[in-house]
Amino acid sequence: MTFSQWFIFILIIQVIHGLGTWKLYLKAGRKAWEAFVPLYNGIILLKIINRPWWWIFLLFLPIVNLIMFIIVWVETARSFGKNTYLDTFLAIVTLGFYNYYLNYVADVNYIENRSLQPKSSSGDWVSSILFAIVAATIVHTYFIQPFTIPSSSLEKSLLVGDFLFVSKFNYGARVPMTTVAAPMVHDTIPGLGIKSYLFSDDYDNRKTAWQNKFQLPYMRLPGFQSIKRNDIVVFNQPADTLLDMNQFQPDRNYYKPIDKKTNLVKRCVGTPGDTLEVRNGYVYINGEKNKLPGTAQLQFSYLVQPKQYRFNPKVLKDRYDITDYFGIMNAQNTYIFSAISDEAYNNFKDNPNVGSITKNIQEEGVWNPEVFPQDSTYAWNIDFFGPLYIPEKGKTIDINAKNLPLYKRVISEYEGNSLNVKDGQIYINGEPSNTYTFKQNYYWMMGDNRHNSIDARRWGFVPFDHVVGKPIFVWMSWDGKKPRWDRFFTTVNGDEKPTSYFIPFLIALFAYFGYSKFRKRKKKA
Repeated sequence: MTFSQWFIFILIIQVIHGLGTWKLYLKAGRKAWEAFVPLYNGIILLKIINRPWWWIFLLFLPIVNLIMFIIVWVETARSFGKNTYLDTFLAIVTLGFYNYYLNYVADVNYIENRSLQPKSSSGDWVSSILFAIVAATIVHTYFIQPFTIPSSSLEKSLLVGDFLFVSKFNYGARVPMTTVAAPMVHDTIPGLGIKSYLFSDDYDNRKTAWQNKFQLPYMRLPGFQSIKRNDIVVFNQPADTLLDMNQFQPDRNYYKPIDKKTNLVKRCVGTPGDTLEVRNGYVYINGEKNKLPGTAQLQFSYLVQPKQYRFNPKVLKDRYDITDYFGIMNAQNTYIFSAISDEAYNNFKDNPNVGSITKNIQEEGVWNPEVFPQDSTYAWNIDFFGPLYIPEKGKTIDINAKNLPLYKRVISEYEGNSLNVKDGQIYINGEPSNTYTFKQNYYWMMGDNRHNSIDARRWGFVPFDHVVGKPIFVWMSWDGKKPRWDRFFTTVNGDEKPTSYFIPFLIALFAYFGYSKFRKRKKKA
């Protein structure tokens, strides 16, 4: 829905609330009209149920408000003497319309100074769980989100099995667009394998399905920094139509809201206004070779011919830090290594079993149909790509039949315009056009693992409204068998080698518990 549609919807909700509670307001010593005034009625209701006024903000936070509405429905019933399990059940399953029964049928009296303490251990437990979920959802949505590295596209900088804290406030926290969803999970409910949100992913009915009317327009809180070149960024994969990010041949396309598209983490090698080119696997920005931070290590695929025996994966990992997949590709026992860093290459090439080792670079001018923009006019591949202008908000470019394949998805999908071509003329929103002005910034996200990373070379630009946040901390790391202790509590971005703050964290933790125990003993004394 648009902002105006949401405004009308909220006004209707206020009328429904007023009609269902105005007598209850009277019994609580308030005025009937107070039940109908938007926002004010919420503050008065919180006074009636003896809850803090600032809860009103929680009632307007997407996802969080789904929990808070349930709490308010139940608390309203209890404020008028309806405390049984049946009353609680009816308040929830009727979506608050149980208030109509209390308002017009039941003979209830307002309990002004009722106890807010749960009357049973189970009630105390449920209350604690609900408010823990509310607090965790607020932190998860607007401040810090946990994230696990699933693939090796940034290997050596971020490893498979790293557990990150992703800051939402560096670039500005994005307000959830999907308003009806399970808290603290992404697109799937763990264990059940079903969607965690209300949305129809049928392409033809996306704009008319009633489930999709609950989508909020894109909004983002102010951040305190912009995305800089070579920052590592978490974002929603813009072209995601997969049910499972690891299943590239689904039974059909699964269209998702922006905030429920698959989360990915890559390095931003191109920022708005840059002209990007890939030559021989290396990125050039505005004609100059991109200089990566000191912690980053590019990796490339290699063809290796052994002299005698097969290579041992454990030896390669322990001695050369070669961790990605490798295997025999032909009858001559030629190996293809999907990823070897420059440092590993310099050591591995002197291995007595290496007969030859050749970088597996695609030939310039040979078109790869899987590479953006998937148009034979642009004979690009993953190693030779561009030049390509990265759109900047407010900038105007010429649009013609030649460069339209590069920007058609930006114009139509990301910026919501209708786009047609008739008799060689481009029409945008029904008007003939030969220029276009971009509405938001775009970025180019790539993996350091140049031959084993599905990134912007496959699906193009990443709009700013798809940006989730900035990884700031590796709080735990697991290699599949054991912890990597040296990576616990290490920073992510920067030129210096990551420093572990695990020992200082443990010292601070023990100091905190020690001080808490000391205070308790002192109070008892």
